Amino acid sequence: MIDIVFINPGNRKKIFQSLGIEVSAVEPPFCLAAMASYLRNKKYSVAIIDSNAENFSPEQTVSRVIELNPKMIAVIAHGSQPSASTQNMPDVYEIASAIKNSLPNIPLIVGGPHPSALPERTLQESCFDYLLEGEGSYTLEQFISGLPEHEIKGLWWKDSSGKILHNERMDLAKNLNEILPVAAWDLLPMEKYRAHNWHCFDDIEHRSPYAAIYTSFGCPYNCVFCCINAPFGKPSIRYRNPEVVLEELELLVHRYGVKNLKIIDELFIFQESHYLKILEGIIERNLDLNIWAYARVDTINESLLSTLKKAGVNWLALGIESADAKVKSGNKKKLLACDVHDLVRKIQEHGIRVIGNYIFGLPEDNYDSMEKTLQLAKELNCEFANFYSAMAYPGSRLYKMADENGWQLPETWIGYSQHSFEALPLPTKHLSAGEVLKFRDMAFQNYFNDETYLSMIHQKFGALVVDHIKEISSKEVKRKFV
Repeated sequence: MIDIVFINPGNRKKIFQSLGIEVSAVEPPFCLAAMASYLRNKKYSVAIIDSNAENFSPEQTVSRVIELNPKMIAVIAHGSQPSASTQNMPDVYEIASAIKNSLPNIPLIVGGPHPSALPERTLQESCFDYLLEGEGSYTLEQFISGLPEHEIKGLWWKDSSGKILHNERMDLAKNLNEILPVAAWDLLPMEKYRAHNWHCFDDIEHRSPYAAIYTSFGCPYNCVFCCINAPFGKPSIRYRNPEVVLEELELLVHRYGVKNLKIIDELFIFQESHYLKILEGIIERNLDLNIWAYARVDTINESLLSTLKKAGVNWLALGIESADAKVKSGNKKKLLACDVHDLVRKIQEHGIRVIGNYIFGLPEDNYDSMEKTLQLAKELNCEFANFYSAMAYPGSRLYKMADENGWQLPETWIGYSQHSFEALPLPTKHLSAGEVLKFRDMAFQNYFNDETYLSMIHQKFGALVVDHIKEISSKEVKRKFV
């Protein structure tokens, strides 16, 4: 018997429709694996079932749990980015129900950004016995140790009558290295993970091996659409020790053959004293990596672009969001369109590719402002672009605004997936949700079928990648509300 089994949920077919079969990335659950490593360092026995990577049905997941014979079970609804926690909740609930039907007496625990944002509702609409609010590691350790429920910060639970009880939040970890040690990669099916398609445009047929890690937690900003800080309770950012990160990268490269790496941090390109030590360490250790990471348009130091490239940072994702100053929600993202053009070109001149991230349907958006954003995307002609509809993710300020104003929200949690059939973005002051979603889907087709874009892709990556992009854009994404 082992002390605890962790389950990583996920249903790529529901979340991505036809795009989930071969196009979408399959990401390792870093936070779950780090939590498992933390508990293992405390001498508890741990196992992980990655139902998402294995493509397990709830019944297959239960069979694997029975084989492992744990004392308790934790389903961690984290996902590949903060918003993915919400869209995974239907699968989380299905797995929980299947487990309870077969193993009714084993304590069943849920954690992750969505449960932290809506703890009471999560327990009300599920069969979980316990919920971890916040980061979870300290709370879970105290729970496993046998500490009485009422003494454990961050714990929510149901009493014998079904009443929901809870304690105050657990304090955030002051030493991030303690709760984010080198993850328990040995407990994961490493051969199952694959990078995003665009991440591997230089070698599209080799998207594995693949890994994704955090080097920091949180974000100091408070953008209206973002739910990144739901587990932390406030805007903030904390860092792992760069030496611990480098130790982890060496393990991934030398033991697991990882080349493709995602740095999950909401803002990796932010504090130079942190990320420069990691980049310099990668260079010194001759780690051959193909890295992508997030940056803001106002956090990039042009003098360091050559160092980024030398360390293997081949892709930077920029939150451009909107071309309209009135619509733009980022508090300090005040660069003009001409400045964004200049920045993108300087990044590309260093051999680093750019993913432009755009949002349609922010509160002030109308057809004219969304068209301006699409035209900006086409002018920038980044090597890849993500077009999002504004969603009121639980834990974001948009969710609070939607609740206060009575705006229609998705009927099911899968409706928070950008690519699902049930996807339902927010309406704007001028447009319905269906009109926003229809424009987003049109913009996707317009961008990826544009001859200027395809010509650039052919020149940089060759005919195979052009064919791949055409195949992606040919896949139909069906919509209920369009």
